[in-house]
Amino acid sequence: MDSLIPFTTSGSLVDMVDKKMLVVLRDGRKLMGVLRSYDQFANLVLEDTIERIYHGQTYADDPVGLFLIRGENVVLLGEDLDEEDEIPLKPVPYAALKPAYVQDSAEKKRHDTSKAQALYEQKGFCREGGEGDGY
Repeated sequence: MDSLIPFTTSGSLVDMVDKKMLVVLRDGRKLMGVLRSYDQFANLVLEDTIERIYHGQTYADDPVGLFLIRGENVVLLGEDLDEEDEIPLKPVPYAALKPAYVQDSAEKKRHDTSKAQALYEQKGFCREGGEGDGY
């Protein structure tokens, strides 16, 4: 009966080693690479890693090589199946897309900051990273 209980610790990553993985980080970056190693804290080592950025119907890849990721920064980890969605995205050079991506990121950060401020002032919610935000 115990074998039916899902294994949810970092040990469940053993089947993912040597596979191409997609990792989404807390800061919003999306990394794709081959998972080579991990530890009990879910710290990850990715090889042949690329960082992918999106803007509208386009995307660009920046090869970053070997990447060590601290486990607490991982939001999502899943197998990259190398299959495109039904929405066709057009690849463009990284240098051409980076300025638009930076502008989008800055706008999102401004929006999130103003939303957090409104939630703090009007509803009493704690600011992320502030007192009481202990993870």
